Amino acid sequence: MEAVSNGVPSFAKPKARNAAKTLAALGVLAVTMFAGITALAMATHVRVVENTCDLVGFAGDCRVDPQLTVIAQLAAAVSGGQTNPFFYYVQATTALVLVLAANTAFNGFPVLMSILARHDQMPRQLQNRGDRLAFSNGIIMLAAAAVLLLLVYQASVTRLIQLYILGVFTSFTLSQIGMVKHWTVELRHVVSAGVRRQLRTSRVINGVGAALTGLVLVIVLVTKFTHGAYLVVIAIPALCWWMNKVQRHYEGVRAELAVRADPRALPSRVHAVVLASQMNEPTMRAIGYARATRPSSLVAITAQVDSDQTHALQRAWMDAAVPVPLVVLDAPYRDLTAPIVDYIAGIRRSGPRDLVAVFIPEFVVGHWWEEILHNHSAVFLRLRLKMLPGVMTISVSYQIASAAPRAALEASDVRPLVSPASRRAGRDAAGAGPAVAAATPASMDR
Repeated sequence: MEAVSNGVPSFAKPKARNAAKTLAALGVLAVTMFAGITALAMATHVRVVENTCDLVGFAGDCRVDPQLTVIAQLAAAVSGGQTNPFFYYVQATTALVLVLAANTAFNGFPVLMSILARHDQMPRQLQNRGDRLAFSNGIIMLAAAAVLLLLVYQASVTRLIQLYILGVFTSFTLSQIGMVKHWTVELRHVVSAGVRRQLRTSRVINGVGAALTGLVLVIVLVTKFTHGAYLVVIAIPALCWWMNKVQRHYEGVRAELAVRADPRALPSRVHAVVLASQMNEPTMRAIGYARATRPSSLVAITAQVDSDQTHALQRAWMDAAVPVPLVVLDAPYRDLTAPIVDYIAGIRRSGPRDLVAVFIPEFVVGHWWEEILHNHSAVFLRLRLKMLPGVMTISVSYQIASAAPRAALEASDVRPLVSPASRRAGRDAAGAGPAVAAATPASMDR
């Protein structure tokens, strides 16, 4: 029923009527099967207890050999024993139904999370689709929650079923109350006597449904409160509080990011700072890039941790005649981050309307284990600089030899994009005429 109600948009037109017919068929089928199982259980004297030692004549140790389920006992009684193929057929079909029930959650939950994320009540990553056009983040989130529940409750169905019953009947009751409110609002705008009669009938049906599901919810909550139902009482308000907090966060961020200044206004000045720990090619490339931006001022800075290394850097800097002054910052506690951040913050304090652009030379390596050996200082420094207003960081990448094969592979996977007009004319990107203006990775084309 939940799968059908969530999948109404997937039905053929008229969607609501076809979904209602499907729900009616499911309801009749479910009631018939439940009544049949109940009648067979009474006729065959099925017995299920929490402790199998209470069963007279139960073979084996009650702590090792569990009792058969109701469905298994009925299948054995109807088919004449557990050696009949019909017994295993019933077990297999029951398992398939349970797999389908579990799959229903993985179909519905990610869609629900994407809707909540669209309304800013869940993290926005939950509305992103993966490579297979499914809401992958929602699926991963549900899988992690399922694994956590299985570990906490030790996969005990008796304990887990309390969470399920409370969640289901809470949603049923709220949805029925919502429909009663919906029909009440509709009655205020409808004048036709026949339509009003139908709306009143629908309101009565939903009202009775809300009363019944609400009664079941109260009974289960009272009788199973100490059996694990109290966790739902805690979890639902906590989840609602968290969703409201997420929504307020997004609203606050949206308000702060609203355009308040003239978009044509420019910074008073742009101060460029290049981090120079060594005299090497990545540092020279970062300086060249910074000079190409034509900033108001440009300096290179280094933090002095080892005096010999700093003096060697200064001599190499002078020998190379670098047209950028080198500023040496004192780092008495051998901390590279603090003196650099203080220096850049000082530039900002001297001109609140100025902008500081920090150019950070970085290595690009081809293997994951090489990444462990480089760029850690740059990562921590970038995290600190992000907290300073009016400061932006620019990573200047330098590919070393191990990254060359990967770069060549990615370059070979780029092919020209042929426009529809050129394709219809039978011309490719290399042909004459106004064919192609861009290139796209083959993965995007696929």
